[in-house]
This record gives sequence, C-alpha cells and structure tokens, in this order.
Amino acid sequence: MTGFGRGVAERGALRATVDVRAVNHRFFDLKIRGAHVAPAVEDAIAHALRGAGVERGALTVTVHLVRAHATAHVDRAAARAAHAELAGLAAELAMPPPDLALVLAQPGVVRADATATPAAADDDATSAAVTDATRAAVAELATMRATEGQALAADLAAHLDALAAARAHLAQHAAAVPAQLQRRLADRIAKLAPDLALDPSRLAHEVALLADRADVSEELVRLASHLDQARTMLADTASVGRRLDFLTQEIGRELNTIGSKSALAEITSAIVAAKATLEKLREQVQNVE
Repeated sequence: MTGFGRGVAERGALRATVDVRAVNHRFFDLKIRGAHVAPAVEDAIAHALRGAGVERGALTVTVHLVRAHATAHVDRAAARAAHAELAGLAAELAMPPPDLALVLAQPGVVRADATATPAAADDDATSAAVTDATRAAVAELATMRATEGQALAADLAAHLDALAAARAHLAQHAAAVPAQLQRRLADRIAKLAPDLALDPSRLAHEVALLADRADVSEELVRLASHLDQARTMLADTASVGRRLDFLTQEIGRELNTIGSKSALAEITSAIVAAKATLEKLREQVQNVE
C-alpha cells in the first residue's frame, strides 16, 4: 500500500523533520536517508512502522535535522516609514502620536533571521526528537493507508462477488454435463454406425466413465471455500496480504483444473471470464498490507 507521512518535533533549538514514503512491495524493505542516526534510532523507526501495522512495503524514511539560532533586528527605514504614516494619520484624526511599541508592531519593522545548521543524532535529545517526529509521521501515514485500505476492500469484495457468480454459473453447467455427454456420444455413434443397435447399459457405462473424468464437484467445493475465506479476510484487521496472495493462487489452480476437465464450450467460456476477473483480483491483492 502507498502513503506519505510527515512529522516534526523540536527539542530546544533542534528541529527534527521525518518524512515517510511507502509504495507497494512484497516484503518489508526499509531505507533510512538524510541525517545519520544512531542504530538505536533506526530500530525505533522500524518499531514505530511495525507498530502501526506496516508489515509489507518499500519504505523510505528521510530524516532532516537542523539547529536554529534565531536573531532579531529592527529595520530602521521601515520603522521611520511606519512612524511617519501613523503620525500623519494620528494628526488627521486629532489623536496622540504613535508610541514605539505600536511602530515595532507594524509588519516588516522587526525581522527575525534564523540560521539553520545541520545537526547529527549523537545525543539523547536529538534521538528523542527524531523518534517523536517519526511517530507523528507514521500516524499520518497510517491514516492515509487506512483510507486506501477501505477503497481496496470495496474493490476486492466486488471481484470476489464476480468470482462467486462465475462459480455458481460453472456449477449449473457442470450439473448438465452427464446429459450432454450422453447425447453427444449417442449422436456420434449414430453418425459412425447408423445401423448399430445401441445397448442402453453399455451406453450408460461409457457415459458414466466420461462423466467421472469430467466431474468438477470437488473443485467447485474448494473454490467456494477459497472465496469464503478471502471474504472473511477482508474484515480482518491484521495483515492479510500474503494470505490473500496465496488464496488467489489456489483459486487460479481450481479454475485451471475445472477448465482442463471439461470440454463443454459453456464451461470454457465461463472459465476464461473468471480468469480475467481473477487477474484483476491478483493485481489488487499486491497492494494489500
């Protein structure tokens, strides 16, 4: 899942800014860039991410550290101009002239110059600032990922509904397979040997053999179970990405087996449509935590 979070924390003159970017990845791949941080802080960053439920993804954490030394000075030209304007207005309104506090309060009169110098995470205060900023960034990241997760869950549910409908369609066609096999076999014999008298018991025996080879009832039961498990996982608050990935593989396996066992055009067409839906499901599962 993708997302971005930024956190800022200050300790005295030190400001720590931490940016966390996450993109899709099959595993937990963490890279820390920017200012050098102590190994203990790297562990704290990883712990904060996992504590927020981040189990998979390519994560880039950028740490910026600065020490600000702020000074202030009075822009005398701006102060004179402000005083002149205020004094003129006061004279027009027959009011007392402006005092120094009012002049200094005017925009642009007092300027703050902040000089920032790089800082390293080489003390407890700096480490604490980085850790606090990381927690804030991870919280923002988690909020964004939660919003994306809700949209993903709705899309996955729609694909599972489509696959469940395809499974019901396949079950209807599978139930009609024995009768179709019997008609097909009888028609073929009639064309090849029109004068041959068919033995009903022999014909039934051959149809039973063909129907047994084409029977997909077990595959349909397993397919229904996989779909039910996947739907249950959508409501799970734990990390389910890997389990959903495994289930999509099993769903594909059952569809392949059903397609290979049946020679009916209706079932073949339904399998093709189901595989197209499954591919959409598989692509979205790669985005799930």
